[in-house]
Amino acid sequence: MTSTEATAAGSSSPGIWNLPNILTMLRIALVPFFVWFLIADAPGLNSESGPWRWAAVVVFAVAIYTDKLDGDIARSRGLVTNFGKIADPIADKLLIGSALVMLSILNELPWWVTIVILVREWGITALRFFVIRYGVIPASRGGKLKTVVQTAAIFLYLLPLGALAPWLVWVAFAVMMAAVLITVWTGVEYVIEALRIRSQGKRAGTTTAGN
Repeated sequence: MTSTEATAAGSSSPGIWNLPNILTMLRIALVPFFVWFLIADAPGLNSESGPWRWAAVVVFAVAIYTDKLDGDIARSRGLVTNFGKIADPIADKLLIGSALVMLSILNELPWWVTIVILVREWGITALRFFVIRYGVIPASRGGKLKTVVQTAAIFLYLLPLGALAPWLVWVAFAVMMAAVLITVWTGVEYVIEALRIRSQGKRAGTTTAGN
């Protein structure tokens, strides 16, 4: 490749300031507002299920929609960037993590649920970095299902269900339990896949050294 071709190839690659990345950064920027709305609705950590709670619900819904939208746009327009690959999952974990922690602080969600999910999420993130020298752990269908169920469970918990229909609280709990089970199950799958990739990488390295 000539220097001219290299320059052309470099100039054609998408930059950081494209629509998908801006949507990802918007999602990160919405997290403090989401947390503040939940706090504003709960003086003394007792939720009033008032306008601020509904504002938090709307912000969460908008943030989740940007997650789907930025991925669709990035893939359809060829705007996938290294920044997006890093920032997008961070934005997701910040949003999901803040929602779980706030729900537990407000005594609406057991702390053990929040801890199990967050340990799995950040643990798998650390595991990805640990094995990256040997290969990349691909996203699985189970992982995508986990994200959908987690999001649905949190959305149901955020809704002032007690004021709407008390029985819906049990629906939210059932969906959250399903989210916990899928979260743990997919976490085990990722650990097994990471061990496999690491083993293959070590064998490949040994073979290369032997040659």
